[in-house]
Amino acid sequence: MIRADIAIIGAGMAGASLAAELASQARVVLIEAEDMPGYHATGRSAAFWSETYGGPGVQPLTSASGDYLRDGGFLAPLGSLHVGREADRAAADAFLAAFEGSGVTLEAVDPATLLPGLRADWVVGVAEPSCAYIDVAGLHAHYLARAKAAGATLLTRAELIAAERSDGAWRIETRAGPVTAETLVNASGAWGDVVAARAGVAPIGLSPYRRTMVQLRTEPAVPEGLPHVSHLGGSFYFKPEGQGRLWLSPHDEIPDAPGDVAPEEIDVAIAIDRFEQLVDWRVAAVERRWAGLRTFAPDRLPVFGWSSATPGFFWCVGQGGFGIQTAPAAAMLAAALLTRTTPPAPVNLIDAERYAPARFGA
Repeated sequence: MIRADIAIIGAGMAGASLAAELASQARVVLIEAEDMPGYHATGRSAAFWSETYGGPGVQPLTSASGDYLRDGGFLAPLGSLHVGREADRAAADAFLAAFEGSGVTLEAVDPATLLPGLRADWVVGVAEPSCAYIDVAGLHAHYLARAKAAGATLLTRAELIAAERSDGAWRIETRAGPVTAETLVNASGAWGDVVAARAGVAPIGLSPYRRTMVQLRTEPAVPEGLPHVSHLGGSFYFKPEGQGRLWLSPHDEIPDAPGDVAPEEIDVAIAIDRFEQLVDWRVAAVERRWAGLRTFAPDRLPVFGWSSATPGFFWCVGQGGFGIQTAPAAAMLAAALLTRTTPPAPVNLIDAERYAPARFGA
């Protein structure tokens, strides 16, 4: 039997980053259901860092993560162009207003100056120069290594079967054997409500959605210096991925069950159709396609904090599609809440109450 102070269910980006922040202060065990960490949402990320992605409620976590990511070499310049037709002009104005005073630099631009081959009806543009590539695999490996170096234990092929609290501790049954811990952290992504139920904790209404991605080769080839491009109406985004390739998504959110999801042909076709309505490039080949789950709480903000109903149970879920870009700040904030200490400087001005599970009565 493994004995720990803190057991974290899920070793994707959320669990790994939190373990890295905690392992120097407590005995931590990371419990992962798959053969390797990061198989699901973490390993299927679109791999960009955007301070506006997720909206104003998420932006403080993304912005506060910037220094950690830049200093660690996990970001590379990209930039973003938010683009629309005339009918999207009100959406552009609302977008600019939503982030006014946030510290995020946004500028109305002529989109044709940033996107070669743009069709004539796309006349609205907003530039977001801070948007960057993010090295997802490198960041995840970094957090796992930090956690291990500080003494954390990683269990794989260790799906949680059940957990029960007795005499101030959790007895956790996994497929890799039993674990006891004073604190149980639910960082299990799309399985968040499933894990809660197996621990006898009421769910908070997490909703997993399938997101489709395709890798394209185009003619003409993707030009040098192309930014990340997203529709102000929310119907697509894409980014250059080197060697003349693009990663394209229809920005779909298809309700799905927790599991190993796969793309549907119709969603791939929709993505390509929307892309071809934007630019006059030809899609020469669809080289890869995949899907991943993005899991949201009912208000689409992440959930960090202690259960108000079950002692020793801590929520770290609902990161949607922004869990990678917010990981440094989210882990620092969650670790401070869990240890009941003052949050460190990068996150000490963030209002943690907006992310508390108590807002759902949890």
